[in-house]
This record gives sequence, C-alpha cells and structure tokens, in this order.
Amino acid sequence: MNLQQLLQKYNQGDSPGEPLQRDFPSMSLRGASLADAQLVSFNFSGCDLSSSDLSRSDLSRANFSGANLTDADLIGANLSGANLRGANFIGANLENASLVGANLVGADLRAADLSAADLRGADLSSAKLSGANLCEAKLTGARIDAGELENADHQGATTNGMIVAVATHGTYLEPPHWVSWGAHQPGKTN
Repeated sequence: MNLQQLLQKYNQGDSPGEPLQRDFPSMSLRGASLADAQLVSFNFSGCDLSSSDLSRSDLSRANFSGANLTDADLIGANLSGANLRGANFIGANLENASLVGANLVGADLRAADLSAADLRGADLSSAKLSGANLCEAKLTGARIDAGELENADHQGATTNGMIVAVATHGTYLEPPHWVSWGAHQPGKTN
C-alpha cells in the first residue's frame, strides 16, 4: 500500500458506507510527506516514519507506540493525547508541537528538538532525554524523571507544577532498536 492509498482509505473508507479505516500498524512510511494532514486517532503503532514530514499535522489521539520517528519533522504538529509509548524520536524536530497529555513513557527523545513544545500533563516517565532541547517548553503538570531532565537543555521552560519522579528502571520494556538512526545525517549514505 502506498501513501496515496493509505490517505484514500483514511478519508473515504474501503467502499461507500464503510467507516473510515484508521488502523495501519507496522507500515513503512519512511520519508513520507504527511504535512498538514488530518489524521486524528490514526494507528501508526510500530510504523517506520523515519525522516517523514508530519509538520503541522493533526495527530491528536493517534497511536505511535513503538513507532520509529527518527529524524522526523513534527514542527507545529498536534500530538495532544497521543500514545507515544516507546516511540523513537531520536533527532526528531518537535519544535512548537502540542503534546498536551501525551503518553511518552519510555520514548527515546535523545537529541530531539522540543523547543517551545507544549508538554503540559504529558507523561515522560522513563523517557530518554539526553541532549534534547526543551528550551521554552511548557512542562506544567508533566511527569518526568529527574535524572533525564538534567541531561536535557530546559532553559526557560515552564516547570511549575511539574512532577519530577525518580526513574523506575526495569518497569518498562525497552522499545525496539531501529537501524535507521544516522542514515539521514549529512555525509551518510543508505
């Protein structure tokens, strides 16, 4: 199934009178352009969306659990209430993204740009934040591991009401390790 077929099934269903199809787990959409798409409650669990353009898309309440979003462009995307548990966001750009109430438990956000992102009420328990940019992010009511917050740049972040927790190692199964990390860095070839 290609991207055009996926969007057709999402927008029109398989045939007249059928409900919209929003369940496409484990699909490879590497490098896909879904900018400005309306994909509310869509199931991207386990999908490879590395280097995809999802900027300004409405992905609220979508399921990205275990998905690979390495180097993805999510600038200004709406991921409010999304299930991002165990997702790989290494090097992803989530600048100005809305992640209000999102489940980021065990997500890998190393080197991700979350500057000015809205993470109010998000659960970042066991999330990896080493090298992440959380400058000017809204973290009010967010749950975050103290050690991981120290590994991220959070200058100017709104932290009032933030719930700083002690890491609970061993309570979350490790997310899958994706082999595409680094494949899209300048000077690298696939």
